[in-house]
Amino acid sequence: MKRLLYFSLALLLACACSPVSAQHSKRVVITGIDTSKKPGDDFFKYANGIWSDTAQIPASQAGVGSYSFLNYPQRIRMQGILDSVSARHNPTGSIEQKVGDFYASGMDMAAINKRGYEPIKSLLARIDAVMDVATLLKLVAEEQKVGDRSIIGFSVGPDDKKSTVNIAQFYQTGIGLPERDYYFRTDSSTRSIQQAYRNYLTRLFELTGTETTTASKNAALIYAIEKQLATSHKTNIERRDVKANYNKLAVTALSKRQPSLRWTTLLSNLGVKTDSVNVEQPAYYDKLNRMLDSVSVSDWKVYLKAHALTNYANLLSQPFVDASFEYTKILTGQAVKKTRAEEMTQAVDGSLGEALAQLYVKKYFPESARKRMTVLVDNLKKAFEARINRLDWMSDSTKAKAKEKLYAFSQKIGYPDKWRDYSKVAIKRDAYFENRLSTNKNDYLQNLAKVGQTVDRTEWHTTPPTVTAYNNPPLNEIVFPAGILQPPYFDVNADDALNYGGIGMVIGHEITHSFDDQGAQFDKYGNVTNWWTKSDYAKFKAKTQQVIDQYNTFTVLDSVHVKGALTVGENTADIAGVAIAYDAFKLTEQGKDTTKLDGFTPDQRFFISIARIWRVKTRDAYMGMYVNTNPHSPAKWRVNGPLMNFTPFYNAFNVQPGDKMYKSEKDRITVW
Repeated sequence: MKRLLYFSLALLLACACSPVSAQHSKRVVITGIDTSKKPGDDFFKYANGIWSDTAQIPASQAGVGSYSFLNYPQRIRMQGILDSVSARHNPTGSIEQKVGDFYASGMDMAAINKRGYEPIKSLLARIDAVMDVATLLKLVAEEQKVGDRSIIGFSVGPDDKKSTVNIAQFYQTGIGLPERDYYFRTDSSTRSIQQAYRNYLTRLFELTGTETTTASKNAALIYAIEKQLATSHKTNIERRDVKANYNKLAVTALSKRQPSLRWTTLLSNLGVKTDSVNVEQPAYYDKLNRMLDSVSVSDWKVYLKAHALTNYANLLSQPFVDASFEYTKILTGQAVKKTRAEEMTQAVDGSLGEALAQLYVKKYFPESARKRMTVLVDNLKKAFEARINRLDWMSDSTKAKAKEKLYAFSQKIGYPDKWRDYSKVAIKRDAYFENRLSTNKNDYLQNLAKVGQTVDRTEWHTTPPTVTAYNNPPLNEIVFPAGILQPPYFDVNADDALNYGGIGMVIGHEITHSFDDQGAQFDKYGNVTNWWTKSDYAKFKAKTQQVIDQYNTFTVLDSVHVKGALTVGENTADIAGVAIAYDAFKLTEQGKDTTKLDGFTPDQRFFISIARIWRVKTRDAYMGMYVNTNPHSPAKWRVNGPLMNFTPFYNAFNVQPGDKMYKSEKDRITVW
């Protein structure tokens, strides 16, 4: 259960011990303040309004700013590395050869266009040769190994009840729209997305030589099958239930329960050797079991062709790439395609991420950042411990276990100590499609080898150049990749207030994820178990319900509401992240000072920095999908939501009754 959050780098705690005069020599850069807005009415607009009014979203992007969109300039950095390394002759088998030739193969659109859809003709023929459910499932399993996923969702990860051992896991899948509710909503925006998806499927079949009428019928058939599958899907909110997602079942029991899936043979074809698996959403596989009998094999063959085409469209010739983008445009509002170089940089990062990362780290990530980050994380832990000690709703026994969990954290900073092995990946300069299958197969085999084995706690689940960070409850770890360790989150030349409001807030957020509605169900070892007293947990649930209720009232795009139950974990972490970072900041010399710099007190600069790290502007279409599918609240509410619940913010900006963000003290939410 991975939590992703976009944030950044470290602050050197040693600076907290330096003289105030030294602190004041740090650079202070406060721009974009809209003084026509009252801070207490809309702090996000106050701090970011001028920037928001003038920022232009690049035509090839769905948004601009920090947060996830910092990955855009980051890809430009990596593109520079790839342009350089791909232009050289590198020793065969070296990471430079693999990433350089992979990139070059994808940049050669002339060669890719010449092949058309030839790379998948043999797969389409194999689908045509399917005669019954048994051969259908065998093909599904074979394709799973090279990244062509359809009706089976397979992964490997720690057993939630025994987190030291990996278990084979199966999850709901099989649909092409972003999530199940897109098949059942009837508003005009969703209907346009449904139609765009059917048009996309139609176009893909046309590109393989199917005449338009038949292609359209195929699209309708596929949509109908997916809609049936979607009826069994849990919603994104329902999937937040950690315990409901744990259904460890014997293979023999599954074989009796779902005979049409032929579990013993299916697992053998997948290469999985085990006597039990975790089926996260059993209702999906119950439904699939029935549909394997009720839907004809000929219809399933059309469905499999469609999913092969959608899985591989962006690896084929330009008409397939264009068809994929036409659908993406409707989903996100993105006006034009990304450049091929940007797309290929993203592809290398996704396929050979830790090979590319080794080149990135050498060029862009100083070792000193790792050391500084370690100090800061330790400081934030101390601030969180102090907050636990002061809680008036938690008993001493639960507090003791919470602190044990806090100090059992492992923390990963910058990049792995042990890099991934790509020795079995074969990369040729003139075979982009085959290169992608080779990396997909390598990923699959590395995951497959983990089944039943001890969890490797050194493994990373994101690439080091990615602008992100995450908390992983089954491993009780927090992870800060090199890509996030840069402005606007951290600037070694900025003053403490800006850095604590930036990276400090986000580190506090990640720490809190071990104590949000999901993370709180895992103990210090990463096992799902109840370490709370019954009374304490009831009080905790009541507090998270307050968070749900409050965020349900927040609106986006005029009338669309934030989904409080979907975003409760991230919102809880935002509320606590601000408080923990502020407490840590107040331990510094500057945090104890009141001297204004650039016209703002240290506390004011701290809160402005919080608003600045969520400085984001997106297209409306993208935001519509985001609210429906993303567990994070939109950027505005990542600022205004936590701050309206935090009394020091009121004091810093003199927020008074009548201001739109004002809440009475009794209505301000504090969880941690």
